[in-house]
Amino acid sequence: MGPAERSSTMFNATFVRPAKFYISGFSNMSHVKYFYVFLCFVYIMTVIGNVFLLVVIYLVKSLHTPKFMIVCNLAFTDLCGGTALIPKVLDTFLFDRRYIVYEACLSYMFFVSFFGSVQSWTLVTMAFDRFIAICFPLRYHSIVTKTFIVSMLLFIWIFLSGTIALMVGLINRLSFCGSLVIQSFYCDHGVVYRIACNDTSLNYIVALSIVAMLLVMPLMLITVSYICIFVALSRIASGEERLRALKTCTAHLLLVALFFLPFLGTNIASVFSSIHPNARIMNSTLTHTIPALLNPIVYSLKTEEVMNAIRKLRKRNRLMNTVRKR
Repeated sequence: MGPAERSSTMFNATFVRPAKFYISGFSNMSHVKYFYVFLCFVYIMTVIGNVFLLVVIYLVKSLHTPKFMIVCNLAFTDLCGGTALIPKVLDTFLFDRRYIVYEACLSYMFFVSFFGSVQSWTLVTMAFDRFIAICFPLRYHSIVTKTFIVSMLLFIWIFLSGTIALMVGLINRLSFCGSLVIQSFYCDHGVVYRIACNDTSLNYIVALSIVAMLLVMPLMLITVSYICIFVALSRIASGEERLRALKTCTAHLLLVALFFLPFLGTNIASVFSSIHPNARIMNSTLTHTIPALLNPIVYSLKTEEVMNAIRKLRKRNRLMNTVRKR
């Protein structure tokens, strides 16, 4: 690194705040540009899919329900999460702009972590919706109201923005007197605090707590919700009714699997075996990007209401074209 990149702000001759970090990304990997082209395709399709789903929900009044307010929140979060991550990754590696200003790195870290955490808790909100719909069907419309869902989602956004801001803000207490190389594809919180030279125990405790709050707790709540759902379904005498109720959960279960399994797989693999840095970065990149691409596809194809809404819009469009031709 040149002197400009290594320049830093020093406090009391011991505290070092770097002017910039260097994001290393993949090392000695051939044909890596094809992977970035693939990421570009993933981002374009993520935008198209999620915007399409948002437009369908907006245009069809029958979808203006609490359940689809949650779906809207997930689609919007997927859109924002993909936009916070992929364009910057492409700019960093396709155009070789690997140096990132300290403040920009923290901002990058905040938005990627924040939208990922909102995705996680939106899936919990969806599980709550299914739990009430199947376990307390007669009280569903009195419990799951638009006001209640708006309040729930607003609380998630405010609480998580504060939590992630705390996690990212604690980076400011660290001194970076050694390496400024971030061995990841973005300003990953875990990688950044580990390269600091002073005590990182508080950052470690906060990071561990947030992982528990954003991955372990949501997964536990979703699991408990589905145990209650399966118990409630087992009491239904008719097999046909049981299957119909279960079908309303398939889209959500697929979204949960898409979001949590790659995260758990990557973390469990890193604990029990040594993963090559390139494989770890590729797994992490796909884990952050693929769910946002597939969520709108899964929800459109696996949800009867959305499929009916799409058919309704196509019919309306054909009718308008026929009237214009006349």
